Amino acid sequence: MNFNILLDNLTNPALLFFVLGVIAVLVKSDLEIPPNSSKFISLYLLFSIGFKGGQELAHSQFSLEIIWSILFGVSVAALIPVYAFFILKRKLSIDNAGAIAAAYGSVSAVTFVAAVSFLDIQKVAFSGHMVAVMALMEAPAIIIGVLLIKFYSEKNATSLKMKSIIGHSFTNGSVLLILGSLVIGLLASDQQAQGIKPFTTDIFKGFLAIFLLDMGIVSGRKLGDFIKGGWFTALFAVIVPLINGCAVALLSGLVTHDIGNRFIFAVLAASASYIAVPAAMKIAVPKANPGLFLPMALAVTFPFNITFGMPLYYMLISNF
Repeated sequence: MNFNILLDNLTNPALLFFVLGVIAVLVKSDLEIPPNSSKFISLYLLFSIGFKGGQELAHSQFSLEIIWSILFGVSVAALIPVYAFFILKRKLSIDNAGAIAAAYGSVSAVTFVAAVSFLDIQKVAFSGHMVAVMALMEAPAIIIGVLLIKFYSEKNATSLKMKSIIGHSFTNGSVLLILGSLVIGLLASDQQAQGIKPFTTDIFKGFLAIFLLDMGIVSGRKLGDFIKGGWFTALFAVIVPLINGCAVALLSGLVTHDIGNRFIFAVLAASASYIAVPAAMKIAVPKANPGLFLPMALAVTFPFNITFGMPLYYMLISNF
């Protein structure tokens, strides 16, 4: 069962394009994505994720459980990057620590899809509003990551007003785009959303493939930096998601008793973003090295969650 899920995701074209990018570097190919095109694709992905999240939220009938679920999801996404950052900055630069912390505080859409497949095999349903919760969990981690990088990178950080730092984080282009797109998606009617569906939905996977190809090229060029990270980054990419997933699997029982929803919460907490966060950090924190956080998320955390994490989280939720 887990092998089939793993195989399906590892043969996903988008992920294979990431591998192609790495291979292109290893064989010293001149393949590359023009910088302007790369930035446009990054902005597009943030726009599409935000807009679709807003649409899902608009289609959900509000109840007390939905409100608590949103608050719980946003809180988890905001807290994880904080403690992760302080662990990471012991060994890594401020920029890399903030970017990795944001990646592990945010969520992976592909891992979410794998979680849905897992539940389908188990014949366990989940609520539609969890898709909106997933989208809402993207932004807090990015904001916290940018906030921490900004605060600790400033030489006179102690004299900075927290209000100005928070303001800078929220007005950062990538953060503003994903939050603004979510609000616009929430306000748009079905007919209005249908008018731009070919752009927001139909071509998403194609642009994602090209984006991951570009990320693969960037990662391939800086793969040595990840190898130099050695045991610390490799252990972090396994232990931190495991702690996050198990903790949220248990704590989610405070906001919902639905097994499917709790499982989705656990998987989202354990996942690491390789779409929204890399796209945001590419714009907001260009000094952060994607050769660290992308291989960590894709090569270590993702397969770990698929093979070992999901069965463990499901077992915890079923028994507690």
